Amino acid sequence: MKNGEHILTRSENDAAKAKDKLAGSVVAITRNARMSAAKGRPLARACQGLKASEALKIVEFSPKKAAVIIRKTILSAIANAKNNMGIENAGELTVKLCVLDESVRMRRYWPTARGSAHPIARRMCHCKVVLADAK
Repeated sequence: MKNGEHILTRSENDAAKAKDKLAGSVVAITRNARMSAAKGRPLARACQGLKASEALKIVEFSPKKAAVIIRKTILSAIANAKNNMGIENAGELTVKLCVLDESVRMRRYWPTARGSAHPIARRMCHCKVVLADAK
């Protein structure tokens, strides 16, 4: 080890590995969407492994609230591919990863009998879409 060289901690090393995995791919993230992540995960799993244009068709005809959030994120990833990466046929990219992760919770209280209160957690989520080549 040379003088002044930084040794990576475990979290920094994990972050570096995750960044290497996503190298050459396009990422779009929607943060703090007002919806429970658990309700949208089945739809997000259905989109993984498909071409972006096919995933948009699945999401477009779904009645779920998560469909709107996932659709906007996929369209944002396609726009990122066209504008930032210069990819012409971005609709042909494959949805490598589509996940809904939990975000912060808004804490509320509901008044109940005899002056007490019950807590209510209004859940939010982050939607992350990664597009990559079909290789």
